[in-house]
Amino acid sequence: MRQALGRGLAALIPTAEPVQKEQPQDSPSSGPITVPIDKIRANRYQPRKHFDKEKLAELSSSIQEHGLAQPIIVSLDDDNEGYELIAGERRLRACELAGLKEIEVIVRNGHTNKQRLAISLVENLQREDLNAIEAALGYLRLMKEFQISQTELTKVVGKAKSSISNTLRLLELPDNIQKSIHDGSITEGHARAILMVDGELRKQALLKRIIENCLSVRDAEDLARVECGIVNTEGEYRKTYKKSIKSADIKAIESALQHHLGTKVDIKTKKEVSKGIISIHFYSLTDFDKILNILKK
Repeated sequence: MRQALGRGLAALIPTAEPVQKEQPQDSPSSGPITVPIDKIRANRYQPRKHFDKEKLAELSSSIQEHGLAQPIIVSLDDDNEGYELIAGERRLRACELAGLKEIEVIVRNGHTNKQRLAISLVENLQREDLNAIEAALGYLRLMKEFQISQTELTKVVGKAKSSISNTLRLLELPDNIQKSIHDGSITEGHARAILMVDGELRKQALLKRIIENCLSVRDAEDLARVECGIVNTEGEYRKTYKKSIKSADIKAIESALQHHLGTKVDIKTKKEVSKGIISIHFYSLTDFDKILNILKK
């Protein structure tokens, strides 16, 4: 079950004092108020970087017809004359696109930059619409800024430690693969399958196959297991052989063949290095035909 915002935040910032009903409308409160849109400035700590223009236009049309279903969340600016967005940038942009002059907001206590960072990141991380890379960067920033462990972070954002660890591991991937997650070319599940594979070349090759062949996450995982040499003919996964120590010459030949054929090539030599087996991998009929055409040239 999703943990409510604030229960974990107490570990990072002091709990705000309750607000009295007689306070002015523009003071920090737990209930929604209406403020001019031009008094709200962008969130300095927004983890979300990508906003789909088509979906933004759809939301704008919906707001024009039905109004804003859920208030955005803001904090008071340092001078208490304006507001800084905490969560709801997509809704704010859609309201601006719809031509609205005012918007309903909930004002959160927390005036220091560190408090704003904590509230903003936790508020956004507990939403479901961040992509995995945005979430990973948010987790990392919280851990660094507040010097907390992954175990402590689970209490703050209400996520399982295994989920946080798996998401943070995505930051180990090359930049272009992270970008593929960011722009939606692959999912977090696909990315985890790519993490199973050792080496930059194999990761990039697996990414290419996932995108070109529109592989499901399960197919990507199966392919990754094949790459790792842990699949047998019954489809049950196990180590089928121990990696033999290969000479630099053999590795260089493997690399050259992989580059030429665009697929995994494995060379195994026997005790007599003049004898051995060359295995050329293919993962679809399209791959097979492509390799055959190259070999026929």
